[in-house]
Amino acid sequence: MSHANHHENPASHGSVKSYGIGFLLSVILTVIPFWMVMAGNLSKQATLITIFAFAVVQILVHLKYFLHLNFSTEGRFNTFAFMFTALIIVMLVGLSVWIIFSANALMMS
Repeated sequence: MSHANHHENPASHGSVKSYGIGFLLSVILTVIPFWMVMAGNLSKQATLITIFAFAVVQILVHLKYFLHLNFSTEGRFNTFAFMFTALIIVMLVGLSVWIIFSANALMMS
């Protein structure tokens, strides 16, 4: 692979504006849940649900603005590769926790 082919699509790398928008959204999505916890106006359950929702939105912001994952024809392969990797990690962690809890239940009974 030559050096010229390494940067075939400069649009997929993002711009200063794109990174600025991503950074601003990330700060906002961090400050709002922090303020909610510090103010303590909502119930514990409502606060946890809201923090979880903001966390999911922040993950999506990071994937779009910093990792440049999208479903365009150019980015589809990278997006599917990322989703497959995430699925494998979730399965690995989830099944490991399940095995640990099952082993603990069998040993303690």
